[in-house]
Amino acid sequence: MRLLRLTTAGESHGPALTAILEGLPAGVPLLAAHIDQELARRQLGYGRGRRMQIESDRVTFLGGVRAGETLGGPVAMQVPNRDWANWQAIMDPAPRADDDTEGRRRQVTRVRPGHADLTGALKYDRTDARDILERASARETTARVAAGAVCRQLLAHVGISVGSHLVHLGGIDAAPPDPLPDELNAAADRSPLRTLDPHAEAAMIARIDAAKREGNTLGGICEVVVRGLPVGLGSHVSWDRRLDGRLGQAMLSIPAVKGVEIGLGFECARRTGAEVHDEIAAAPGRTRAGHVARHSNRAGGTEGGMTTGEPLVIRVAMKPIATLMRPLGTVDLATGDAASAAAERSDVTAVPAMGVIAEAMAALVVADALLEKCGGDSLVEVQRNLDGYLAALDTRQAARDAGRPDA
Repeated sequence: MRLLRLTTAGESHGPALTAILEGLPAGVPLLAAHIDQELARRQLGYGRGRRMQIESDRVTFLGGVRAGETLGGPVAMQVPNRDWANWQAIMDPAPRADDDTEGRRRQVTRVRPGHADLTGALKYDRTDARDILERASARETTARVAAGAVCRQLLAHVGISVGSHLVHLGGIDAAPPDPLPDELNAAADRSPLRTLDPHAEAAMIARIDAAKREGNTLGGICEVVVRGLPVGLGSHVSWDRRLDGRLGQAMLSIPAVKGVEIGLGFECARRTGAEVHDEIAAAPGRTRAGHVARHSNRAGGTEGGMTTGEPLVIRVAMKPIATLMRPLGTVDLATGDAASAAAERSDVTAVPAMGVIAEAMAALVVADALLEKCGGDSLVEVQRNLDGYLAALDTRQAARDAGRPDA
C-alpha cells in the first residue's frame, strides 16, 4: 500500500503544471527555494531547445505548507507556463467561435513515429493529436520534479541523499571516477551534460552538434545513486511491495525512458553466480546496513525487493526524442495520405534533464518506502520510529557479540 500519492495535472502549453502530493508527515521543512533549485536543474543541459530559454520555472504553494513546514495534508504546488500567453488561443479551455468552422490553430494530424500522437488519438478518439501530445509532453515532469524536491527534504532529514550523473550519450560512454564524489550532484552539475568524465563530455558535445546539423536527436543513460538508506525498505512478501519493482515502474513512467537496470542489471545474465553476488562480511558499527558490509555492490543496493544498506544504484535509458527537425515518414490522420511527421521546437537531447527527473522519481519511491517502514503523522514521529528500528539492529548485534566466546 502506497502512503505517498502524487497526482499531476496540466498540459505543455496550458496555463500551468500542478502537483498534489498526499501522505507527507507534518513538520517537514519546506521552502519554495527548495523546489525552485530542482526545477532549475531540470532545465539545464547542452542540447536543449528554445523552450528552456522561454520558461523560468518557479513554484507557488497552493496548500499544505505554512510557516516553512508541511502541515500533514496534501501539498499542492503550481508552476506557471510563461509560454501560455502565446498559446492561449490554441489551448483555451473554453470553446471559441471559430472552432466549428476553422478548427483550432496548430492542429497536429501528421503524427510522429515514437510519440504518443497516433496511439493516443486512436485510443481517445481525437482528430487533433494536440489533444494527446500536450499531456504526453515531458513538460509534465516539471510537476514530478517539484514533488521529488519535497520528498528530498524528508529524506535529507534522516540522512538519505539522491544524486545522478550521465554515463552514456549518443553512442559515447563516460568513464566516471571510482569511487564517485561524495557530493555527486555538485560535481555532475558543473558539467553542461552532467557527466563526470571531461574527455567524454567533449566528444558528446561534438556528437550533439553533429546531430543538430542533421536534424536528428540522441538518447543516453543516466545513473541515479541513493545513499544513506537503512536496510529493509521495501518487502519480499508481495509483488507490489518489492522496492526494485516500484523503482522500475517509476523510472519507466518517465517519457522516452525505455530501460532500467539496478546494479549490474542485464549484465547479471552474462556472468556466473560467483561473479554476480556480493559477498557479506561482518562490519560492526555499520548500523544502517545491519552491521555487515558487501565486498562489492553488484546488486545495486537491493536483495529480495529490499534495500541492503549499500548505495542504491539505478541506470535509466532514454531513447532519442521523437520530434526530429528532419521528420520521418508517417500518415496524416486527416487524409490517410503519406506525409512527413509534424515538427515543433524540440531538444536534440534531454538526457541530462532526464537524470534530474529520475532523481525525483527515486526520491518519491524511496520516501514512500521509508514511510511504509517508519511512518508517522509528524516528522518527529518518523525520526523516532527510524531511531527505534536502528536501535533494534544495534541490539541484535550486541546480543550476537555477547554470545561469542571471544566477546
